[in-house]
Amino acid sequence: MEIASIYEPQKVEKRWYDYWMTHKYFHSTPDEREPYTIVIPPPNVTGVLHMGHMLNNTIQDVLIRKARLMGKNACWVPGTDHASIATEAKVVAKLKEQGIDKADLTREEFLKHAWDWTDEYGGVILEQLKKLGCSCDWDRTKFTLDDNMSASVLKVFVDLYEKGLIYRGFRMVNWDPEALTTLSDEEVIYEEKQGNLYYISYKVVDADEKTTSLGAGMLTIATTRPETILGDTAICINPNDERYAHLRGKKAIVPISGRVIPIIEDEYVDIEFGTGCLKVTPAHDINDKALGEKHQLEVIDILNPNATLNHHGLHYEGKDRFVVRKEIAKELEEKGFLVKTEIHLNKVGTSERTKAVIEPRLSDQWFLKMEDLAKPAIQAVLETDEVKLFPKKFENTYRHWMENIRDWNISRQLWWGQQIPAYYYGEGAEDFVVAESKEEALEKAKLKTGNTALLAENLKQDEDALDTWFSSWLWPISVFNGILEPENKEIEYYYPTNDLVTGPDILFFWVARMIISGYEYRDKPPFENVYLTGLVRDKQGRKMSKSLGNSPDALGLIEAYGADGVRVGLLLSAAAGNDLMFDEALCQQGKNFANKIWNGFRLVKGWEVADLPQPEAAKLGIEWYHSKFNQTLLDIEDHFSKYRISDALMSIYKLVWDDYSSTLLEIVKPAYQQPIDKTTFDAVIAIFENNLKVLHPYMPFITEEIWQHIKERTPAEALVVAKWPLAQPVSDALISGFDYAAEVIAGVRTIRKQKNIPMKEYLSLSVLNEGSIAQDWDEVIKKLTNISAISYVTEAVEGALSFRVKSNEYFIPIAGAIDIEAEIKKIEEELKYTKGFLVSVQKKLSNERFVSNAPEQVIAIEHQKQDDAQAKIETLEKSLASLR
Repeated sequence: MEIASIYEPQKVEKRWYDYWMTHKYFHSTPDEREPYTIVIPPPNVTGVLHMGHMLNNTIQDVLIRKARLMGKNACWVPGTDHASIATEAKVVAKLKEQGIDKADLTREEFLKHAWDWTDEYGGVILEQLKKLGCSCDWDRTKFTLDDNMSASVLKVFVDLYEKGLIYRGFRMVNWDPEALTTLSDEEVIYEEKQGNLYYISYKVVDADEKTTSLGAGMLTIATTRPETILGDTAICINPNDERYAHLRGKKAIVPISGRVIPIIEDEYVDIEFGTGCLKVTPAHDINDKALGEKHQLEVIDILNPNATLNHHGLHYEGKDRFVVRKEIAKELEEKGFLVKTEIHLNKVGTSERTKAVIEPRLSDQWFLKMEDLAKPAIQAVLETDEVKLFPKKFENTYRHWMENIRDWNISRQLWWGQQIPAYYYGEGAEDFVVAESKEEALEKAKLKTGNTALLAENLKQDEDALDTWFSSWLWPISVFNGILEPENKEIEYYYPTNDLVTGPDILFFWVARMIISGYEYRDKPPFENVYLTGLVRDKQGRKMSKSLGNSPDALGLIEAYGADGVRVGLLLSAAAGNDLMFDEALCQQGKNFANKIWNGFRLVKGWEVADLPQPEAAKLGIEWYHSKFNQTLLDIEDHFSKYRISDALMSIYKLVWDDYSSTLLEIVKPAYQQPIDKTTFDAVIAIFENNLKVLHPYMPFITEEIWQHIKERTPAEALVVAKWPLAQPVSDALISGFDYAAEVIAGVRTIRKQKNIPMKEYLSLSVLNEGSIAQDWDEVIKKLTNISAISYVTEAVEGALSFRVKSNEYFIPIAGAIDIEAEIKKIEEELKYTKGFLVSVQKKLSNERFVSNAPEQVIAIEHQKQDDAQAKIETLEKSLASLR
């Protein structure tokens, strides 16, 4: 194949991805090999590729490609999540555009629209992941509403219900008035927002008074939600608060509504907050609900599901809660009930999905008892290390949540999702059965009621759907059908999976719950390691979002820089658990790296090969690089074992850019228009192939392109399924020998640069050998510095510039190469400056006051300055002497 003059990823990437797919390199079936399994964190079926997906899936692809190269049976299961709230919201919005109201549709009609929408728009993100190079087993693609996936969820629901772990209860829940559904505690984000604290006065009446007269006077109550006074059913004071002793046994009148409510006493009231009086609204606050139950108070719910006021809202009926808040405050003020208003910072719960402000709401819901279920998952992470979190710092977060876990509200007032398998045959609270199918439910209902005449049409299934997370918590099991067929070949082979890569923001939503379900249904954790990535932020540290306009188009980046360039750019600064400050310049750096690799390949393939003796410099350079490569290989493996994926990339980057491209190729490069010996050429190609293998997990496209250019390969010899290099012994002597030679090379190059002596001009080098030195590297030094000869001398060379490396001093005669007089003048000026600097440092060190008061570290720095100045003066004086 002809080698293009420049690397063009747009022409390469689709061709090789299609090649990989055609030959089914990504497909896995159980065999005798060691499995390596990852399940993708399923993106929403509504989703499109963004920077977080790019980071997360690049890391997964690096891990899976490396495992494949290491000879493991690599299986990366892709799929999408039905995302009840997000998807239903999109479908409802689309229907509204068509003039259709969801309320006018039957469940079946709505679901048809939802499936049509999913068929048209769903799964786009999976196609986009292919452009990134993700090597998923696409034959295994799953959707959380696939028939067998849904059947698994229903089977688990019935099982947990029969174990007494799922129950139906009338509880205070988090209500999303935009999505019109309940949310679990974990789906509520608390944000500090500035609002107002309203001080409202209530009229007080005697306990036996039937009128609304002033009676015993007025009391003032502070609230952040004045609209909820319409649902007040009591006022509470602390029995220890002597300020309000006169109110005991009295009643008060709710402003505007005129309802008479009791004044109750309870130590729950904080004497220090507000006025020390608390309005009790059991329908709209979880703590008020507890007070209401304790004191047997009336419950008045003033809100409709969409957070407009209902008939209890009187003349505000039908208006939005926030509109009413402003209007009722104005009415209270006009009628003399609003005492004052203060600015107040308050933590407000918002929906993680819709961003709507949450309303506490009393509702019949389904709950899963979590305390006992969580115990094995706590032990697995915090005691036995069966599941390891990377970075380890997240263990504290995990501990706090798991040890304070609350029952999980698993029902949602949605149609898109698995419908709760509870069937009602009567109006009573217990008039239902739980079963996987209607047929099974009918038999259970007949048995429970003793009524053999019951018919299927007498049963009504619960309208609610299950929380999406109740589906995805089974993901590592259900993708291998491990719920319906718990002993099938695939679940036995692939489970537990190896690594999970995800964001810390779903540590509780998903990760902890998967661990819980893993122990409950497989008696094993679902994975061994959890790699928690950071969030992708912009250069200013802001979280990327559409509203800020700071989130680049992911596919646009791939188009501009190539998939490999973007992958490298993302991972160059993506340390585990730390947020990534994304800068598009990183993608340019990745693209530049790809170009460096390509140009290095073109250079090598452009050499003419001949049957010549191998030069000593080339032989030594190749031996050194082998050791350097194997040393780096050990570093890479160490980084991977600690999930330092970015550190591993940086080791490879330096190896390929500095050691291979900038050093080894210069050592072995033949003279201009001269051929290279076959021994060296073959060795360089073998080295390059090993480089491509370690690069491949990070840069799959360019490495496969070059691999196939090197020589003709069969499909079985493709790089994607090649063998990862095995580490060979490292020669410390070669590594340290080259490091020494590199210092000498740098010294020569520095003199050339300082004295403006071009590389094409030959120089000679003399070494004053004051100790022992290995002369093995002389040929390499000569090659990389254009030195014609190296001689070893016993005394300093007259008329030469010098530099020192360890115990050896190197001299470069420069007579004729530079202007001697100008050089003498330059050295004299530098010597004068350095001597002046030394005097100032010595003066400071002779100052007792400074020495007595300065920190020890500062004194040490000044001594180092003194030593460095004295050494520099000595070198300059020798150079000056040699020039005179």
